[in-house]
Amino acid sequence: MILGSAIDIVEHCGVPRFYFVDFPLGNPCGKPYDQDMQRSIVLEALKLFNTASEARSVVKDRNLWGSNEWRQQYMEIKPEDRERMLQQGEERRRKRQHLRDIGHTRND
Repeated sequence: MILGSAIDIVEHCGVPRFYFVDFPLGNPCGKPYDQDMQRSIVLEALKLFNTASEARSVVKDRNLWGSNEWRQQYMEIKPEDRERMLQQGEERRRKRQHLRDIGHTRND
């Protein structure tokens, strides 16, 4: 059973049971520090083990993140952050190339 937010990816993979939470990625169990919401989501997701009657069952959670404004702001790159992010990306590429040059791969 998968508990998550990336419905397009998970449905494409065809997992047996998927509990979909329409929240920003990285928050599949609810808002940080909202223990009541987190408990509710996990308990509802666990019910899928007993209630899913067919393959590729998908249940959509009813909780809301609040307003849906997070969708417009999610992954937004502000103009003032662009140069810093470009530099960080270039530095990461240099480090990865150096590791490849000395024989390190992601499988090491």
